Amino acid sequence: MKTRRDFLQRGLQASLLLGMAPYARSAEPRMRRTALVGCGWWGMNILQEAMASGRCKVVGLCDVYERPLQASLDEVEQQTGQRPGIYRDYQDMLESEKPEIVIVATPDHWHALPSIAAMKMGAHVFVEKPTSHTIGESQAMLKVAQETGRTVQVGLHRRIGPHHVSGMDFLKSGRVGRIGMVRMFVNSSGSGPEEPSAHSQVPRGMDWDRWCGPAPLRPYCRKLTPGGWRHFLDYANGTLGDWGVHWIDQMLWWSEEPYPKTIFSTGGRPISGPPVFDPKNGSTTDAPDTQTVTFSFESFTAIWEHRKYAGSPQENHRIGAYFYGSEGVFHMGWRDGWTFYPRQASQSPVHQEPSFDHQQDGHNLTLLWRDFMDAVDHGKQPVAGMESSHRSSVLPMLGMISYRLGRSLQWDSSRETILGDPEALSLMKRSYRTPWAYPLGA
Repeated sequence: MKTRRDFLQRGLQASLLLGMAPYARSAEPRMRRTALVGCGWWGMNILQEAMASGRCKVVGLCDVYERPLQASLDEVEQQTGQRPGIYRDYQDMLESEKPEIVIVATPDHWHALPSIAAMKMGAHVFVEKPTSHTIGESQAMLKVAQETGRTVQVGLHRRIGPHHVSGMDFLKSGRVGRIGMVRMFVNSSGSGPEEPSAHSQVPRGMDWDRWCGPAPLRPYCRKLTPGGWRHFLDYANGTLGDWGVHWIDQMLWWSEEPYPKTIFSTGGRPISGPPVFDPKNGSTTDAPDTQTVTFSFESFTAIWEHRKYAGSPQENHRIGAYFYGSEGVFHMGWRDGWTFYPRQASQSPVHQEPSFDHQQDGHNLTLLWRDFMDAVDHGKQPVAGMESSHRSSVLPMLGMISYRLGRSLQWDSSRETILGDPEALSLMKRSYRTPWAYPLGA
């Protein structure tokens, strides 16, 4: 039987009150010149929050594909009666429009350069998770944020979701006891071996060379867009980089240790089959369909695992993070809220239902945007700021380096570098295609 203890009720009420505190606005909020880089579905979700806040004037839209760019322009014009400038090149937009706020909602390999350029030109940045595609990029973003004093919010919206906040309060209360292991996971149904998709003509109105940008230029394939790039390792870091960053962020939110000492990953594509890249027969994705990563901290062990098959309703939870403690097991979930299973059989589980401001897709983007705007207006740190989000993004990247090499990594947290492994160290960065230059200063 699920119960709600007095502690839970008090903690939840306090958490909700704290969550509501950032909503306070001045009588006459300052309108901020706002621009969007990446006009796809999620980028427009974020921009909708900016428009709905009454604190932003949309002055620029940028995308390398004409179709979403024009659709976004029509949507902004319909809702605001104003017509922002449209651009293919974010640098042109920054120079022409001089925005105060820039939203970066591109594929991962395009996060760093526009974010850094926006900060250097004086804009505050809302960038989607993860911070970047490589560790060096994220380090450079953090350095520029610190040097410029610009506010950066990363799209880790579980940091502010009401049931995540109340669950974290419960975890930190000591009710779970001493926690020795955290297991983070996403398991989903699959469709068996992956068939290659033929290479084809680039859609009309898409600048494919610019879409690939600093990453390798490969033939266009329909698996890549609009969202399949997440599972091509030239542009993202697979399920670990996409889903894992959310749950690793929850683990680091709980932990007082900023980084693990060692990282080891293994996995592969036992169900999807070997990756295919063939000029005649087309391409498959190349990210693993099965992966585990072990992060060894001083006082506990954290494990990430995913499989893109055999997701079953018989599993109690298929997404989330288990915190294994001396007094029981705590599950931080997504659409199933959170639940504490006490060690003592005589005690009933404690459960909190999920809560979202976007019920349809299970996100808390409204809360995250309001927190960002208040951080900008009042000079405070946002809940998913660059420093904490950088750490949460680096761990999946370290996991992918270990996966690629098939061996354990030793991590120096004070210097943020891999020890004793020159090959692994070289994978913290990568070469950019001309004319793009890798960000300096990391």
